[in-house]
Amino acid sequence: MRALGVGDDSRVILYDASYAAWAARVWWMLRWVGFDQAALLDGGLNAWTAENRPLSTEPATHAAKQLTPAPRPQLIADRVEVLAAIDDDAVQLIDTLSTEYYRGEASIYARPGHIPTATNTCGLDLLDDTDHFRPDDEFATLVNGGDRNGRTITYCGGGIMASANAFAMTRLGFSDVAVYTASQQEWAANPALPMVAEPPET
Repeated sequence: MRALGVGDDSRVILYDASYAAWAARVWWMLRWVGFDQAALLDGGLNAWTAENRPLSTEPATHAAKQLTPAPRPQLIADRVEVLAAIDDDAVQLIDTLSTEYYRGEASIYARPGHIPTATNTCGLDLLDDTDHFRPDDEFATLVNGGDRNGRTITYCGGGIMASANAFAMTRLGFSDVAVYTASQQEWAANPALPMVAEPPET
């Protein structure tokens, strides 16, 4: 990030063409190292081009700057914490994959289904049909309220889409959100870790 010209006094705008997930992943990683002056371009590259805004094919360069790390390890969850969260009512697990993956009807990982006790809020549902984020009140409905002061861990296949959910929840005022970055790529590959192929009873 220093080499890209990001420093302590920088303002960073992130965008992608993949449902804001990759941009959100970089936003989350910047937040993890203690940098808070980053934002996502709402609508990403798809909305930008749809509005006929200017584009360039020339690479941009910026002088290197000093970025001072101030790590926040609590923003990243590992499998040990997730396993303990299954039996901890104070921790909310959110699976951000599509319903078909959550229910175990489809899978590209080692085992189908979801982590026990996890609820499902698909990251794609964060966006409207123009790739803009839905209003905060609509997203609040998607996550069924939730304890904004309690611990929340989001996951997906590899921690990418889960970062978009973590971004949206942070915007809503959730104060203790973490991303399980290894997600199903790690969890489903370990037969000792529990999974269920039907949603939990509500």
